[in-house]
Amino acid sequence: MTDSFPKDNETCSEFAQLVSIVTTLRSDNGCPWDKKQTSHSLKKYLLEECQELIEAIDNGNAEEICEETGDLLFILTLLTKIFSEERKFTISDVLSAVNKKMIRRHPHVFGDVEITDEQELRRQWQRIKEQEKQSST
Repeated sequence: MTDSFPKDNETCSEFAQLVSIVTTLRSDNGCPWDKKQTSHSLKKYLLEECQELIEAIDNGNAEEICEETGDLLFILTLLTKIFSEERKFTISDVLSAVNKKMIRRHPHVFGDVEITDEQELRRQWQRIKEQEKQSST
């Protein structure tokens, strides 16, 4: 393992493979368990995987954290696939939305705003969240 994220093409390739695996698991010839899952049935697995990841973090075991992060990512990808099948949104929609949100919420990194302390950073974050809520209503 390296100290940083893999190069973009490696990350994209691995993520594309996960999406492909989930697509295969949900296909006609896929796994009966995966095919029968719904957004509601996945809630308990989502909660379980989050709890397992938290425990792994508490244990401080990097291998365990890596495994549990992968399990959570799988459940999230499966959940997204279900919504994609329902023509509600796609994994690309999810990624685009979170990318835009993180850039918008970090103008001190991606813009020209200067932040001098953590309290100011928190106030900025809250202002941006409030603006987002007002513009979505």
